This record gives sequence, structure tokens and C-alpha cells, in this order.
Amino acid sequence: MRLSPVQLNRFWPWLLGAGLALLIFSVLVSLVFGASVITLKQLGLWALGQGDAQTQLIIGSLRLPRALLAAVVGALLGICGAASQGLFRNPLADPSLIGVTAGASAGASLVIVCLNFSYWGLWGLSVISLGAFAGATLVVLCVYRLATGAQGTSVATMLLAGVAFSYLAGSLTGVLEFVADNQRLRQMSLWRMGGLDGANAVTVSLIAAVCVMVTALLYAQHRALNALLLGESEARYLGIAVDSVKRRVVICIAAGVGVSVALAGSIAFVGLVVPHMVRAFVGPNHRYLLPMSACFGAVLLVVADLFARTLIAPTELPVGLLTACLGAPVFILLLYRHQKMRSLSC
Repeated sequence: MRLSPVQLNRFWPWLLGAGLALLIFSVLVSLVFGASVITLKQLGLWALGQGDAQTQLIIGSLRLPRALLAAVVGALLGICGAASQGLFRNPLADPSLIGVTAGASAGASLVIVCLNFSYWGLWGLSVISLGAFAGATLVVLCVYRLATGAQGTSVATMLLAGVAFSYLAGSLTGVLEFVADNQRLRQMSLWRMGGLDGANAVTVSLIAAVCVMVTALLYAQHRALNALLLGESEARYLGIAVDSVKRRVVICIAAGVGVSVALAGSIAFVGLVVPHMVRAFVGPNHRYLLPMSACFGAVLLVVADLFARTLIAPTELPVGLLTACLGAPVFILLLYRHQKMRSLSC
């Protein structure tokens, strides 16, 4: 059931508060459950700084950084997905359409195959993450440059260029897989499946800073994104600097998704499914859609990581596999509903 604009204005603080409360609850649940269960008493003692050494190790060093990384990555993917769908004016758009994920995979694969010190890094970040971010940045720059001309930036050209560069980056990844030995091939495969096992204080701090900046910049564009839903000509008539808005949104999407993929690997469908589900409840107004997509994207990935850690414990499933298994049926359902609506409108 979609809320009316009057209901949204009236209940917005309560809705946002409920979403944040659900996120906090999901993080607390992820701290308790795992290969070894932590009781609520142990969790309370740990919060007071009186926990035993084992509890301190499990929660403070393993589960808490991982839960926070999952929350921030999910929030970034959710809000970037909502912004992508607003920019392309298509509820089935995905932030990876501009080639971010494919470029990051190619960059990470290049580092894994060509360098022998794959786990070395700078400032606590692995060189694989740095290579992935460099690959994502390079692809987005190429896509944006190709889509920008004297008449401004064409969204359609950006979409087509993103598809083309995604295939190009995918072919490079395929070549690297062909020449890689068994150990590096397995490492490349595991990285592309997505995982949050590399969470630590440095990665959480870095991605949290990026998340705050990206969220603030995208939310500042919510009125412009609402105007773009009417079309570029109409947005210009309303006084929106369309090309500047496109540039800001693309930069934010590239930074948010690029950092997320670099630190957590490829995590599918969060940026596609979450904004669409939130839109069905709060409508297309980006004032509400952007923060709620970030909130529920965080909840979804925290819960998905919890299941990835506990379904076949003590073995962990890659969280990207779990989100893909859950997201693919939802995506098919969205396509079916979209096609059905088009048929009814004809």
C-alpha cells in the first residue's frame, strides 16, 4: 500500500525512525548469532566493557566490524540504486549499468593475476581493493566522457556506453581467468562472489566517510531528480541545471558503488530490488525514496550476511551469492509486473 503525500509528510519522522530502529535491531541480532551464539548477558557485559576475552574477540574484532561494513555497503548500494533509477527514469535500472562493477572486477582480477603480493596494501587496504577501485573509476570516466558532447550528457548514450564497457571489462576478466593458475583463479572467483570477511576498523571508517558524503550529496539533488522524472526538457524549464545534476549524480554513484565493490566484492541486486520495493511504499518522491532506500539496503545486507554466516556454519557462504539467489526471483517478478502494466496501458 502506497502512502499518500499527506500521510508521508505527517508520518515521515516515524517512518525514518522505524527504519533506523530496524537497522539497529538487525545489527544487534547479527552480533548475537553465528558459529558460536553470544547470549544477551554476554552482549550486555561486552557493551559495558566487562566482557571476557573470547566475547571481546568475537564481537569487537569479528562480528561488529562485519555488521557495520554490511550496513554501510548496503546503504550505499541502496541509495545509489535509487539515484540511478531516477537518473535513467527507469525503475528497473541498476547502478552497475554505467560499468562500475565490471570495471572493478577487471581491476581486481588484473591485480590478482599480475602481482604476487596480492594481500599487500596501503593504509590497511589490500592492493586488490585499490585495483578494483581504480578499474571502476577508469571505466566510469570513459563512459562519462563518451556520453558527453557539445549538447551535454546523453543518458541514453551513457547507458549504451556502460553496457559496451562492461562487456569490454568482462572480456579482459575472461582473458585473465584463462591465463591464471588454479590458486589465483579461485581467488578471483571468490572475490567476484562478494564477501565481508575483510572488515576491519580501516575499511569501515573509510566506507562510512564515503557513505556520509555520497548520501548528503545525493539527498541535496532530490528536487532535481524529481524534476528529471518529468523529462530533461521539463526539468530545464523548471530551472534545473540538468547537465550539472547528471555530473554530480554520476560522480556520487561511481564513488559509492566503486568503493563498495572494491571493499566487499560484487554484491548483486541490492541496488535494483531495494529502491523498487521502497518506491512501492513511499512513491517516487526522492525526498523519501533516497533515505529509505539507504536504510533498507543496509538492513537487507546485514540480514543477508547473517544468513550467509549461519546457514551452513561454520562454513560461510559468499554474501553475493545469497543476494543473487534472493534477488533474481524478485527481479523476474518486477519484470513480469512491468510487462503486465505495459499491456494494461495499451
